[in-house]
Amino acid sequence: MNRKLRMGMVGGGPGAFIGGVHRAAARLDGKIDLVCGAFSTKPENNKAMAAELFLPEEKCYNSYMEMFEKESQLPEGERMDFVAVTTPNSTHFPIAMAALEHGFHVVCEKPMTFTLDEALKLRDKVRETGLIFALMHNYSAYPMIRQMKKMIADGKIGTLRKIVATYDLGWLASPNAGKQATWRVDPKFSGAAACVGDIGTHAEQLIEFTTGLKITELAADLATFVDGRTLDDDATIMLRFNNGAKGVIECSEVACGEENQFKLRVYGSEGSFEWSQQEPENLIMRTNDSAMKTLRRGWAELDPSVQALVRLPAGHPEGFFEAFANIYNDFAMAVAAQKDGKDYAGMFPTEEAGVRGMNFIETVVSSARQNGAWQPLKDL
Repeated sequence: MNRKLRMGMVGGGPGAFIGGVHRAAARLDGKIDLVCGAFSTKPENNKAMAAELFLPEEKCYNSYMEMFEKESQLPEGERMDFVAVTTPNSTHFPIAMAALEHGFHVVCEKPMTFTLDEALKLRDKVRETGLIFALMHNYSAYPMIRQMKKMIADGKIGTLRKIVATYDLGWLASPNAGKQATWRVDPKFSGAAACVGDIGTHAEQLIEFTTGLKITELAADLATFVDGRTLDDDATIMLRFNNGAKGVIECSEVACGEENQFKLRVYGSEGSFEWSQQEPENLIMRTNDSAMKTLRRGWAELDPSVQALVRLPAGHPEGFFEAFANIYNDFAMAVAAQKDGKDYAGMFPTEEAGVRGMNFIETVVSSARQNGAWQPLKDL
């Protein structure tokens, strides 16, 4: 393929945090150009966003359906190749489904859909069309997470016994947390869960991605601390895995003073790993018979597959944007390979991770409603 991929966007209008991150990350490696969008349901905001991005007026569409219909009528190389869906949870399914029906690949924010039933239908549509679907679990694309994954697979810490993920934020501790918070605690837009859907799914996906294990059962305790809310803003979830290991996910969006404290600790029979999103350059390895070792992003001792994700030498920090960009770069190579009739095995999360995530959310909610009763998390 001898051109850049052409990207459309739904959502990400003025004041939207994650849409801007997607746009910056998609451009970072020079493989993708944003060419069109339906950025807001408010016409004035939609036009303002398009103008800010220097898009031609005719490439600013009034709705995602208008964008899909008009873009699909353009010749190959002039129409968009894929769409990034950066809207609230309740709209992911209809937008992604319409994109697939019009022949467009999809990058979608998590959680993939509003319900598990929608997730299964969307997975079926991806399989039917053969198009490429990426789910934006960006933490799985940090270089030192990939290094941990490789070393676990190589048996560096032995048989896995316990996995602990903690994800704490303080931004929802107040009932008036601002525009970005409003829809996340509203069941009409967020779905069956708030905290678990927003950040708990990141923990679930990162655990299974990094360790290669599957959660088989869980027991959940959800809490809603802020008056007036109907959805969870705090959660503690006990886990059982398919190899006999045990684990815990603790996540909270009312942990006052915490910024974005996401940590993953994996304990094996011969050692352990620890990674923190706020210090993502480091992977800490511990054993009982030697001093703690800190592996650093950018050094030659890392696996070559990890080095491929690194853009800057050690000492020049990389982080959040670059992790998003790693997903986009991998996705772009998969789309380009398909257009060229070639095979490409990417490592980005797909619709399968989306189904797994929605199954996790609904199982957590079911367990919590039964006072923390153990519930099976089945493969679907």
